[in-house]
Parts: sequence; structure tokens; C-alpha cells
Amino acid sequence: MASKPGILTEWPWTWLGNFKYVVLAPWVVHSTYSYMMKDENERDLSYFLILPLLLSRMIHNQIWISLSRYRTAKGDNRIVDKSIEFEQVDRERNWDDQIILNGFFFYLGSRHIEAAHHLPWWRTDGVIWTFLFHAGPVEFIYYWLHRALHHHFLYSRYHSHHHSSIVTEPITSVIHPFAEHIAYYLVFSIPLILPMLMGNASILSIAIYITFVDFMNNMGHCNFEHIPKRLFSLFPPLKYLIYTPSYHSLHHTQFRTNYSLFMPFYDYIYGTMDKSSDSLYEKSLLRKAEAPDVVHLTHLTTPESIYHLRLGFAYLASEPQKSKWYLWLMWPVTLWSMMVTWIYGRTFTVERNVFKHLKLQTWAIPKYSIQYQMQWQRQSINSMIEDSILEAEKKGVKVLTLGLLNQDEGLNGNGEFFLRKHPKLKVKLVDGSSLAVAVVLNSIPKGTKQVLLRGKLSKVANSIALALCQGGIQVYTTSDDEYERLKAKLSNEAGNNLVLSKHHDAKIWLVGDDLSEDEQLKASKGTIFIPFSHFPPKKTRKDCIYLSTPAMLAPKHLENIDSCENWLPRRVISAWRIAGIVHAMEEWNVHECGNMMFDIERIWQASLEHGFRPLTNVTESKPN
Repeated sequence: MASKPGILTEWPWTWLGNFKYVVLAPWVVHSTYSYMMKDENERDLSYFLILPLLLSRMIHNQIWISLSRYRTAKGDNRIVDKSIEFEQVDRERNWDDQIILNGFFFYLGSRHIEAAHHLPWWRTDGVIWTFLFHAGPVEFIYYWLHRALHHHFLYSRYHSHHHSSIVTEPITSVIHPFAEHIAYYLVFSIPLILPMLMGNASILSIAIYITFVDFMNNMGHCNFEHIPKRLFSLFPPLKYLIYTPSYHSLHHTQFRTNYSLFMPFYDYIYGTMDKSSDSLYEKSLLRKAEAPDVVHLTHLTTPESIYHLRLGFAYLASEPQKSKWYLWLMWPVTLWSMMVTWIYGRTFTVERNVFKHLKLQTWAIPKYSIQYQMQWQRQSINSMIEDSILEAEKKGVKVLTLGLLNQDEGLNGNGEFFLRKHPKLKVKLVDGSSLAVAVVLNSIPKGTKQVLLRGKLSKVANSIALALCQGGIQVYTTSDDEYERLKAKLSNEAGNNLVLSKHHDAKIWLVGDDLSEDEQLKASKGTIFIPFSHFPPKKTRKDCIYLSTPAMLAPKHLENIDSCENWLPRRVISAWRIAGIVHAMEEWNVHECGNMMFDIERIWQASLEHGFRPLTNVTESKPN
């Protein structure tokens, strides 16, 4: 919101939420019906093609969003180093409102402006006039309108909403109050309406102009520089005719310079050009990709998880991952992405963060969870992990966390396979098991005397059971095999706390990701389910308590967090990921993978010292 919201700040369909597209439904139905039912010589193609144009705009914008986030995560040619947080994501989630407004005006104009009926596909003179009207009246009027919006009266009521984003993304370009958009549309309608009245407008001239405006808007609000210097060297006057992302970024950091729309010409004329424009442009072009200190290596989970990545749908990524009904409508895209990753794929950078002096990056392997269960996929997965490790080694990365990649310990022995193959690795491989164990142990309510261990006996589960038995807490297991395996690792005294039982009376259940719904029904009312695996159990009991997978709340000095990690809430980080950060901060020169387990208490205390906090306060519980 603006600092002092003025009239017509809110969009009129805000109250409709995700159903706001119904505003256009009558027009879409009417245009489709008219085109299908009328005779061929009576059909108005320009009226029918409005919907495809709106859809193409959404796709165009989403491509820019993904490209910009990918490039700024890598760091090459990045302009501004400040971070983006959830507040900006929430503020910019309605970027599609302006497309709905655009569609409303198009449909309205197509029905009530006689010259808009039955437009031809192409007219060269119409295209020329369209861009002449843009270069002349539009750029000039916009410049002075923009300067007026920076007057304290209008700025505080409207334009400050746009400038709340210091670090811009492509969608920042269209984040304005409703009234401000009305003013912009009056200006941008000039190159569309005047050629119509002159009789030389065409379908393609309108489509090209709208795409051009979107392209320039998105391009100028990227936080990385991509206009090659050679372009200005070959044609020097071009610097007055086309802006660059670095040129416009100065407007968002300095506020009182670089007001022009796409052509800096008027800033030069009226003396509002920022003097550091050229130097920032050249500096941004020379900036190289960052070498991270810590890399968190992860992978896709479900086919729909591509939309929840930070590179996907920004607002979906800012919420805990869950199924959305409208994603089913995108099954062709989902299927296509699955085929690409199955046939060809390579690790890609998902996001970057900063923790004090450490540069952090998250890399994703384009493999789904289900592929980890396929024998014929294992070699391909291990090859991708190995390539990522060697790439991290080449870049001088201090710590690489394997995290989610070790959900199946038989895949590579919790990373031990790579250590045996590359014994001289300088990058430290950390699976984060010790911190995951510490988080689970500290999530168990104080005073607990019995727990039920249910799930695959992984490295984490083993360590939890051993620590509890040695601490005097009885650990119940319903599996004969698990009982024998654990019993063999315990001393006689600690072994007395391991109990084989077919009963499910314990109020604390430590569970893996294979906990079935039927098993949950066997738990007594008020049971607390504490997951020790990466994947949370499906919640089927309303009378029980479900804690999150091992994770902690991130401190404020962990910057640039604007997406959620899988199923975790905002600013909550998985224990496996935190372990890598803590290892790097403490400069522990050891690996934690294979059968190696770091000191559980030591890493827990170190995590607390660095500002990470438990998700729940440990409370006293009634003896069970």
C-alpha cells in the first residue's frame, strides 16, 4: 500500500480473490459464441483474439519472472545487492490485475468503437504510426506524468506503493494502485486508438505494440544488466532511445532521477538523468557470477513442485507447498516438464541467500522423488550429484549439504560413495543428520518417558533411538527386525529401554514418511506425531498434534528469503540445510556423511548461537 492511500487505490475485484477472472467471463463467452455461431463473413476475428492475447501476456510475463530470478540467483550482471523478502512478494502478487483491466478495456473498445470492428491482420502504415505515436506523445506525456507522481501529494497516495520495491523484478513494473493504472492506460491507449480512427490499425499492430510495452517494462525492471555494450558502440544515439535495467534501477534507488519511460531522451533534455547511469551500466556488465560459500543441493519432489520453486510462480513459492486445484489445468506444461527432466536435465541454481559474511545458494537436481525409487534412475541421479559436488569443488565452495538427496540411503550411502571416489575433496559434504536428530530430540516434551518409533530405520532414526535409550526414555518399536538391529547397538543398561510391543499406547510418536493412515488411526487421542524424515505424514487425525519435519526458524540476518522450503512455513529452514550453514560458520573441517555423525549437542548449541530458533517451546507433559 501507499503510505497514505488515496481514492481508487484498491482494485474493484480484489474481494473476489482467486476468482477475479470471472470479471472477463461474460466477454470471453460472448466473443467465443459470436465467432463460432456467426457466418464467416460476419465473424469479428479481432474480438475473438482478445483472450489469446491476454493469455500470451501472462506467459510472456512469467517467462521474464523466471529468467530474472534465475539470473539474479546466479549473480552475473546483477545490479542491486539488496534482498527481496516476503513483504514484496505479497505486495506484487496481483501483477495480473493489469492484464484483467487491459482485457476489460479491449473488450469494451471492441464492442463500442466502430473502427475497432473487423480489423485486418496487417497494415504496415498502421505499425509505423503506432510506434510514432509512442515515441512522440506517449513518451513525453509519461515523463511529465511520472514527475507529477513524484510530487509529495501524489507520491504518498499512489506512487510510493510502486517504490516500496527497492530491488525490482519484472512484475514490479505493473505494481501500482488502480487509479494510477487508469492514468497509464489513458496514455498508452493513444497509439492504439488514433490509428483506428485513422483507419490503418490492424490486429498485429495492436498485438505487437502491447507485447513491446510488456517486453520493455519487464526488461527494464530486471535486476541484472543484459543490454550489450556493443549495441551502443555501433549506434551511439541509441542511448537516448532505449533505457537499460541499470538505468531504471537508479530511479528506484535514487527516486529523483531517470523518470523516462523507455526512452531516456527526456531525462537528458530536462536534466534529470542520474550522473552515475553510465558507470553503473558498465559495472553491472562486468560483474561475474558469484562463487557461493555454501550450497544446499536438493531436488524436485512432486511434478507440481516446479510451480512452487522460486523460479516458478512467485506467490506459490512464498507459501508452504500444497496442491492447488488450478494447477490441474496446467497438466500439459507439467507433463512436458516431466518429459524434459526424464530425458535431459542438469542441475540449476534456484536461489541465493546471505548469512552474515556467507554467500549461500540452493541448487536443484531435476529429478522427482519417485525417480529415487527406480533402480534404472540411480546411476543418472548419482552422476548429477557427483557433477554438482565437483562443480562446487571447482568454485571453492566450503560446504555442500546433501539434505533431501539422502532420503534413500541405499542410493549412495549418505554420500559415502562420493568420498570414497574423491578422497581429496576440499568441499565438506554434510548430510545434516546430527542437527535433524537434535531438533527431534528437543521437540519431545520434557517429562516424556515413552515414545513409539515408527518408520524406516534410517541414520537419523537410529541416532534418535540410541540417544533416547541412553537418556533413560523407553523407545517402543513394533518391528522385530528393527528391534534386533537397535538392540545390537545398545549397552545392556540402555538396551533395557528398548521395548518390542504391538501396542500403540505411547502419546509421542516419532514417525518417518511412510506412516500410513491406518496406523495413525491406532494412535490414542492427543498423540503428538513428530516426523524425523524430510517428508511429513499426511494428516488424518484432527484430535492429534502434528509437528513439522526437522526445522528451525531463521534469524533476521539470513537475507533474501522470499520462498518457502517444501512444506515448511515462511522463514522456517530445514535442519539439513541449517547444518551446512552452521558448519561453514564454525569452520568445522570435517565431513558428515556416510556413517559419520557430528556431535549432536554441539551442533544444536551452535545453531542457537547463530540465531536459529526452535519452532515450538518445549513444555512439560504428563507422564505416560
